[in-house]
Parts: sequence; structure tokens; C-alpha cells
Amino acid sequence: MQALWMVLGAFLFATMGVVVKIASAWFNSGELVLGRGLIGIVFLWLLARNRGVSLATQYPGMHAWRSTIGVISLGAWFYAIAHMPLATAVTLNYMSSVWIAAFLVGGALLAWVPVPGRDGRVARPPLQAPLVLTVLAGFAGVVLMLKPSVDASQGFAGLLGLLSGVTAAFAYMQVVALSRIGEPELRTVFYFAVGSAVAGGIATAATGFSGAGSWTWPHALWLLPIGLLAALGQLCMTRAYATAKTQSGTLLVANLQYSGIIFAAFYSVVVFNDHIDGAGWGGMTLIIVSGIAATVLRQRAVPKAPAEEH
Repeated sequence: MQALWMVLGAFLFATMGVVVKIASAWFNSGELVLGRGLIGIVFLWLLARNRGVSLATQYPGMHAWRSTIGVISLGAWFYAIAHMPLATAVTLNYMSSVWIAAFLVGGALLAWVPVPGRDGRVARPPLQAPLVLTVLAGFAGVVLMLKPSVDASQGFAGLLGLLSGVTAAFAYMQVVALSRIGEPELRTVFYFAVGSAVAGGIATAATGFSGAGSWTWPHALWLLPIGLLAALGQLCMTRAYATAKTQSGTLLVANLQYSGIIFAAFYSVVVFNDHIDGAGWGGMTLIIVSGIAATVLRQRAVPKAPAEEH
């Protein structure tokens, strides 16, 4: 059942990407983030009340940082979805696991102190070959995906797609820190929704709301499923992790999140008539493989890490 919950969660997040791409015809990224935040607040507040989970926290600063970096990732991802093929934008966001591996490699190098051993020789830096190969494979996949499939007009969107993956990695590490001090994941996701509403409102006030001539109230209904699909997708992923009782089950669940890329590719080709050539499919495959490898290595280091959010 945990596998089915994770596949369902990945499907819901990929479907959210479809709705975001459609709604971006009438609304800018700030408005989409605002809509997701407001709907998420209502849904998660009702869910917390039903489950008896208190939303009061003793760590407002940690939640503020997680929400800030998470909103940057979300806004960048929504912009990439609006201006790139859906499969490309979704795959770049799923690079977060590879970025975490890159941070581990960089952290090991920064923390290394060249101390001579008994024989007078200085040991080499503690580079872990699997991590290095995982990072290189992920970056090779990015090159394959972006070079053949992104034209000049999509260059900025491609950079923001990469930014969404980098900042999602930072946000996830903060989620891990919050889970270690005992914060319920429902509370963490709720404050992320609050941060999305605040940041989306500020961005929309700064750039201005979309003119009434560009959308009608029926168009505004597209904002509703964005928040609902995101909240339901996160709950499915959380349920998948909660029902995985063994280490192998947890690894299976964590790796099945990459089925979201497959769903996004299907939507991209069938719904939006996007063309993905051989290099694009190859890059997508490399990112999936490297992401799975990075997830396995991460789960070994942090066995009870919480679910990611996309």
C-alpha cells in the first residue's frame, strides 16, 4: 500500500503541474503562489483540527526560513512550468535530491582538514565515489535536457527551473531539521502554505494583479485544484512514508516519487503536444537514475527522513 500511496502522490503533483501550466495563461506566478497558499491554509487548518494537531509552534524562526526558501523554489518552479515544456520543468525540480548529494560532497571538502598521518603523508579529502558519480550523472542529464530542448526564449525559465531544484534541496534540509526536533509534518506544511500566501500576496501587490480583461471568474476556478492537489499529494507521500515499516520499504517509497517525472512526460506529450527527442529522454533517464541513487544514499544517512514536496 505504501507504494501505491507514493505513486498516487506523484501523480497528484504532476497533475498540479498541468493545472499550473493551464492557469498561467491568465495568472502570473505570484498569483498562482498566492492561490496555492490560501487554499492550502484552509485545507490544512481543517485537517489539523480534525486530527487534533496543534498548529502552535515554538520554532517560528525555523518555519520562517523553511517557508522563505520553499516559496522561492515554488515561484521559480511555477515560472518554469509556464514557459517550458512541462516534462522539462518537472524534471529540473526533481533534481533536489542530486543537489543534496552535491552539498554533501562540498560539505565534506570544506570540513576536511589536511592533517599528516603517522607516515608524514597528508590523506586525501574524504570524497565518496558514489556521491560524486551521482552528482555528475545528474548534471549530465541536465545538459542533455536543456541543450537540445530549450531555445533562447526559454533560457531564463531553464535557469529558474534549476533554481527551483537547488532551493527545494535547501528547504528539504530544513524540513529534516524540523522533523528531528519533533515538529509534525502537517504543521510544517501549514506554515509553508502561510508563507506562500504572504509571499504571493507581496509579489502580486508589487507586480500588479492580472487585468480583468485577461481572465474571467470561471478562469479563477483553476486556482482551486492547485492548492488541493498539492495538499493531497503531500498527504499521500506522508502516508506512504508512515506506512513503510522497513528500511527496504522506505527506500522503495522514496524512489517511487520519481514516477512523477513519468507522469509529467505523459502529460507533456499527450496534453500539450510537446516534442521530446532522444537526448531529452536520455537526460530525463539520467536524472531519474541519479535521483534514485542520491535518495538511497540519503536514506542510509538519515533513515527516517520526511517526505519531499514538489
